[in-house]
Amino acid sequence: MPENKKIASVSFFNSRLISIISIALALYMIGIFLIVGLLGSELSVYMRENLSFSIILKDNLEESDILQTQKKLEQMSFIKSTLYISKEDAANEMTEELGEDPRIFLGFNPFSPSIEIKLNSGYMNPDSLQVVEQRLKSYTNISELIYQKDMMQLVNDNVNQIGLALLILVIILMIISFVLISNTIRLLIYSKRFLIYTMRLVGATPGFIRRPFVRYNIVSGFLAGLLAIFLLVITLFYLHREMIGLDQILSLDGLLITFGILLVIGICLSVVAAFFAVNRYLRMERGKMYYI
Repeated sequence: MPENKKIASVSFFNSRLISIISIALALYMIGIFLIVGLLGSELSVYMRENLSFSIILKDNLEESDILQTQKKLEQMSFIKSTLYISKEDAANEMTEELGEDPRIFLGFNPFSPSIEIKLNSGYMNPDSLQVVEQRLKSYTNISELIYQKDMMQLVNDNVNQIGLALLILVIILMIISFVLISNTIRLLIYSKRFLIYTMRLVGATPGFIRRPFVRYNIVSGFLAGLLAIFLLVITLFYLHREMIGLDQILSLDGLLITFGILLVIGICLSVVAAFFAVNRYLRMERGKMYYI
């Protein structure tokens, strides 16, 4: 008898370990796509916030007026950062690019003072850009506003298309993962089908019968989630070594939220799969249990 108990214990441990590993691998694939989605989101924010506007100021402005205008711009909620470029700075930059000083053969400095501004990513869409443009043009010190509308529209379109494609892939992967997790859990509960039938005979309620299976799979889903997170951390560590600058795009907060979502998905999918698997045997007659 002790030997039989030992064999049963080892078999139970192996079954649970295989179950956890199977669920973890499914969650790992979901995690990969979630991190790709996070990377795409962070990258889109980075790209949007690095597209700049050039605000050309009037030539007759005093330095104090320009600095006051810059200060007012920085207080606007939609502006992330500003950079003042004087006439001399603009001429020096052009001299470096052309290799010749335009002031020498023109006899004067043809450039106007300007302020480069970068917007918060939430305002980098066509509707918001129109409002931003109108508000900026309302300033009397501003002579002209220059920005690449086509480039910004192209960035927005690409970001939206990529986001939609990733969302569809994650949904498809969630469905596939649920099927895989459901089959794994169903195999575990299959060995307990006669126990479920016996509990029904003695008058146990469906909720009472489900409870231990649900608790069991909450723990399994949590452990599988932790294992999947561990695999993702190893993957990210490898990618960090191969891809320079990855840590500047992926934020720690975003990764922690992704890991938390992965744990919740692991627990929820395991619980839902256990619920339906137990329900199947709750409704099944004893004779059919021998033929499945």
